[in-house]
Amino acid sequence: MEFTFSEEQRAIADLATSVFSDYCSDEQTQKFSAGGAAYDAELWQQLRETGLVSLIVAEEDGGTGLGMVELMLTLEQQGRFLARVPLWSTQLAAAAVSRFAAPAAKSAWLADLAAGAKLAAISLEGLLASQGLTLNAEPTAAGWRLRGRAVAVALAGQSAVALLPAQTPSGVRLFLVDLSLPGIGKVAGLLTHGEPAADLLFDGLELPADASLAAEALAWLEPRVVACLGALHLGVSREALNRVVAYTSERVQFGRTIASFQAITQKTADCLIDTEALRSTLWQLCWRLDAGLDAAGAAGAVKVWACDCGYRVTHAAQHMHGGIGVDLTYPIHRFTLWSRALEVTFGGAPAQLAALGQWLASPEAHGAEL
Repeated sequence: MEFTFSEEQRAIADLATSVFSDYCSDEQTQKFSAGGAAYDAELWQQLRETGLVSLIVAEEDGGTGLGMVELMLTLEQQGRFLARVPLWSTQLAAAAVSRFAAPAAKSAWLADLAAGAKLAAISLEGLLASQGLTLNAEPTAAGWRLRGRAVAVALAGQSAVALLPAQTPSGVRLFLVDLSLPGIGKVAGLLTHGEPAADLLFDGLELPADASLAAEALAWLEPRVVACLGALHLGVSREALNRVVAYTSERVQFGRTIASFQAITQKTADCLIDTEALRSTLWQLCWRLDAGLDAAGAAGAVKVWACDCGYRVTHAAQHMHGGIGVDLTYPIHRFTLWSRALEVTFGGAPAQLAALGQWLASPEAHGAEL
């Protein structure tokens, strides 16, 4: 595994840092949160202009044709700056449509998704969480009939289309659903960090046959969703740690900075170990995906570390800020809220540890590499 990023990869990371820092200062983030917008449309337009919305989309489809490593570096910066834009979901959906959708669906959606002109929602909540899928697809003479619920789909009310997994008689398949179709119920709500979401309700919605992506689409998409969420969580956790280091190095108590106290140094050291463990597992996952290697075990490890690391680091960061950590006019609490939202999306550490254990114990895993 190569641990040195290429010049092009470093340039992409620098570009992402520059864009997010211009639009997501603490003051700008607080103003955005108070405004109640679903996502930062001005920042989204800037990301479109820089090409960061289509990094992993093939060049022939209007993208840059790069890999998961480049997207990971970009999303880490998004997490660091707590930028509320649908960056990973829209371009992952575009890449999935490019690879696995029927020609009619590609013609209808790909160009707009690749350009960021329309937004896409992705929900793997039923696969990542412990309760399982609650959406079913029945084959019909004309195509498919959807029944059930897709839970807490981020930006479902603002997206034009959604990629949703559903249980079919032959296994779980991904479906590309036009969210403007009549008959889709939406129960709006907010995620822990304030992002709008909605439960999507289906009671016999009729879909054409080409709404189903190819059978291999789900196996391609799921580890990439894990990598995207893991990269966001890494950025959130590392920036929370950076801020607590800066704060404790300046805060004076009993005539000395509190960073010099053993309890603080031990706690921040534990946080650093957590974030670097998440980083190393995430890098391995992205490298394996770009190399075309099996990534099931690596994805499982990222899920576990993201759930555990994010909670421990952001909770410790808020704790070490003392009383100011619970002041909502101070920004550190936002990292805790983002971390919690991402952890819930992953399904929680116990569920992911159990899933990883099942993978290790399965006959198919014998001899496989993590």
